[in-house]
Amino acid sequence: MERQLILSRIQTPDGTILRSMHQHDYVTHIDKNGETYMLDGGNEYQRYNICKEPFKDLSIWSDAPFEIIRENYHRGGRGKNGDEPLKWVPMSEMSDSWLENCITYNFKRGCEINFPNMMYQKELDYRKENNIFIED
Repeated sequence: MERQLILSRIQTPDGTILRSMHQHDYVTHIDKNGETYMLDGGNEYQRYNICKEPFKDLSIWSDAPFEIIRENYHRGGRGKNGDEPLKWVPMSEMSDSWLENCITYNFKRGCEINFPNMMYQKELDYRKENNIFIED
């Protein structure tokens, strides 16, 4: 499998960190140097602008150690009943049942073999090996 983007993130010269959490999540920041920095694409693609003073790329890719991936691969959720504000949660903090439900949901949509399911299953296996259980 080809290398996948886990978390798209840059740091501007003034230290501001921009994260794009999902496709078409266009974020900008006017730096103390007066230049505008932008980032877009979430973990689907990475698009940014070029400024005179370069940014630092802090993105995480799928060839990073799994301990880093599990802290930086996020899933958006609106709570158990779907009525809460959107919150981005690292995979390492998702409950076991949430991970399992994500896998089931993807299977029902015909996406059983996809990168998210591979990550969710790897997280469940990691928890089993390390005696980690996270309840709802």
